[in-house]
Amino acid sequence: MGKAVPKSIKSRVEILLEEFPEKFGTDFDKNKQALNELDFSLSRFNRNMIAGFITRTKNSKKE
Repeated sequence: MGKAVPKSIKSRVEILLEEFPEKFGTDFDKNKQALNELDFSLSRFNRNMIAGFITRTKNSKKE
């Protein structure tokens, strides 16, 4: 069983996917790089949580 994703992460992901849908895909490492390029001041933990949730969201929409 995995960890629960906090609402703050989910809301950030929704906003990011609405504003920059072309920047993110189904690859975790590329999503981390895209977050770094957007120049948000995120901790490593939050960046990884956001990138992981974006990846999971994109993969579930793909199927």
